[in-house]
Amino acid sequence: MIKLIEKYPIVSLLLFVVVMLGFTIDAIPVTIMEARNFISAREMLTDNNWILTTMNGEARYQKPPLPTWITAFFGMLFGIKSVLALRWPALLFMASIGISTYLISKQLELTKSHSLINGFIVLSSFYVIGITVEAPWDIYAHGFMLMALFQLFIMLKHQKTNIINSLLFVLFIAGSVLSKGPVSLYVLFLSFVVAYGIAFKLKGNILHFLKLISLLIFGIVIGGWWYMHVRIADPETFAAIASKETSNWSSYNVRPFYYYWSFFVQSGLWTVPAFISLLYPYLKSRVSHLKAYRFSFLWTIIAVILLSVIPEKKSRYLMPVLIPLAINIGFYIAYLIREFKNLKDKRETYPVYFHFGLIGLIGILFWMSGFLIGPFLTGTILLRFIVLSCFLLIIGIIIFKKLIVKDIKTAFYCLLAFMLSLGFIGLPLTEIQAQSDNKPISELQDKAIELYHLDYVAPEMIYNYGDKIPSIKAEEGYHIPIEKTFYLLTRTHQPDTIEVLSKLYKMEFIDTYDLNRASKDSRAYNKRLVNQLYKLTLK
Repeated sequence: MIKLIEKYPIVSLLLFVVVMLGFTIDAIPVTIMEARNFISAREMLTDNNWILTTMNGEARYQKPPLPTWITAFFGMLFGIKSVLALRWPALLFMASIGISTYLISKQLELTKSHSLINGFIVLSSFYVIGITVEAPWDIYAHGFMLMALFQLFIMLKHQKTNIINSLLFVLFIAGSVLSKGPVSLYVLFLSFVVAYGIAFKLKGNILHFLKLISLLIFGIVIGGWWYMHVRIADPETFAAIASKETSNWSSYNVRPFYYYWSFFVQSGLWTVPAFISLLYPYLKSRVSHLKAYRFSFLWTIIAVILLSVIPEKKSRYLMPVLIPLAINIGFYIAYLIREFKNLKDKRETYPVYFHFGLIGLIGILFWMSGFLIGPFLTGTILLRFIVLSCFLLIIGIIIFKKLIVKDIKTAFYCLLAFMLSLGFIGLPLTEIQAQSDNKPISELQDKAIELYHLDYVAPEMIYNYGDKIPSIKAEEGYHIPIEKTFYLLTRTHQPDTIEVLSKLYKMEFIDTYDLNRASKDSRAYNKRLVNQLYKLTLK
């Protein structure tokens, strides 16, 4: 099986993503960032707002539109209500990151097997998977940028700017800018160029570098056309949004400089190998391609430093760092595959046994989690849990067997099988409802009465409803709907205490709508996803 996987590396990387998440990722609830994207995509199709993008009928210029266009296209083909269809584009871009990592690794003159390992590591890293639902714009921006960096690597390495590489470089740079502005340029591109210059030296004449700079500027200009258009078409709204977004960089989610320095933990499954791969003095004499290892190490560290100097910090901003980190981890895994049978020093072998043994132990003991979630294991959920437990038990046993004979390569692929099992079989287990009050607002859409909202309504609630929910609240006072009877969604428990409304309308409490799956006493329970519904009738 491993030989077959290595024979078709690009297909294997694509299938890994498709099998792991392509049929089950809709089990995860729609996140706030996703909901905004999906609502904008829906309004592109229903209201034809393709350029001046909107969310719930209001201007939404915080993010450029390319990811939303792609999402809208999939929604048009497969249905705008299908969460699975709307998430597939992000999954394809996730797969592209694995494939680009493989191709860049090949340009580093690593073996086909080693390069494939790098691709699998990035695709199975925790936040690379998480970012596809937590912040779908990011995966597009970094996916396009990594494609651009592959083209740049070829042009730097061969000191030529041929037509195909140049056009693709410009196209992918433009795609990244049109996905999330300059973010990926700053984190991935700048760190890549600096690391490449230190590790390999920038070779070529002045004309060659002038061409590369011109191509970069050309790509940025093409990607920036939307910003210019919106600024001209709706200057006041654009300026207000731009001012708020830029002020966030220095005043919102401000964290200390060292906030990101546990970044290797975000690789999840690969935390222990990630940490060891960053021990440069230890690994530099053990890798087969020192310059390539130095490059991936510098690319990772420089990216973290660049992120650290920005006052605003969030865990998800670390996602692009996991790309060069995956290449870095790959050097350590390749060393273990090559030399582990010959290692005698316990300081080298114990971390390996701990890492692989811990995953194997989790697989063997997974069935015991059934005692905690037993009341929810019924019907197909129970069947799925049993199948998953059996798969993980078998994988765990194989991992321990391979550790005994020091077969690290097979153990590595067992970890990938572990991830595949969790995604393909286990992910739907997240649909377990831990609280009985879960009530989606989508059931209201078929009602004949119009729905409005009074105060904050979460984007997830608006997406779940399936249409716009206009606000009756204005900057000063209220917009009185033309309907004599309408529904009002609110977080205020007693809107009848609002004098203006109580004078005009008779108010009747209808129900509470709650999108939470977690129980109310859980830390995962989010009050933001709870709204009360009232029926207002003109007196």
